[in-house]
Parts: sequence; structure tokens; C-alpha cells
Amino acid sequence: MALITILNGPNLNLLGKREPHIYGHDTLEHVEALCTSRAEALGHEIRFLQSNAEHQLIDWIHEARDNSAAIVINPAAYTHTSIALRDALSAFDGPVAEIHISNVHAREEFRHHSYISAIADTVICGAGIAGYGFAIEAVSAKI
Repeated sequence: MALITILNGPNLNLLGKREPHIYGHDTLEHVEALCTSRAEALGHEIRFLQSNAEHQLIDWIHEARDNSAAIVINPAAYTHTSIALRDALSAFDGPVAEIHISNVHAREEFRHHSYISAIADTVICGAGIAGYGFAIEAVSAKI
């Protein structure tokens, strides 16, 4: 059994309330339940975390170096701004999956660039919260 760290960036604590026409009506608790179920079916466990603070996400990535086999991350708005998150993920030895609930390429131009995609093993966007399950399957296959 391997531990998969699942990180969620800024404003994802508002899932189900913020822009449901883009992100749907599922809450972060629904996402966590989906992730737990998918990981357990594959024989893994998860550590599911969310923060609006960039430094907290970086600290959790550093911790994952010592206790996790893989990282699934929805960096949210930090996708487009954070070289620091990219650098922290680059220092992680296991597989990394970048996930986005919406199709960022069908949205505003500034959302089309990701600092994370080039160092991620898997990138999933536009699949709704089901993308989290796909990302867990992808990293599980690489563990």
C-alpha cells in the first residue's frame, strides 16, 4: 500500500459554491470521498489537503518527499503563477499528476499557460471531479 498525497490550491475550499457553472456543484468533501474510494480500490491510501497559501502547499510537497509515493495536485490559480510550486514538485522523486476540474484551455487566455505541466507525468483537465480519479489511476500505474 502506497500513500498518495492529493493537494488542492486556492479557492478549492469553495467548490460547490463558487462558479458552479464552471466547477459544478460537488464540494471538496465529495472530491475527497471520490479520491479515497478510488485509491482504496487500487490498494492505496491518500493524504488529502487544501490550502489557499502557496507556502503551505510547498511545505506539503516537501513532506511528501519523505512519506508519499505520488502527488496529485490541483494547483488552481497557482498553475499560472507559481515557479516555486514547480520547483518544489521538480524535487519530488515520484510521479506527479496535475489536475484541473475545468478545461483551462477553453477559458481565459491567461489560464492557458501552466508552470506545472512540463514537469508533471500526467495532466488532466476538463473532466470535472472525475479527473481526480483518473489522476489517481495514472500515478498508481507509475508507482
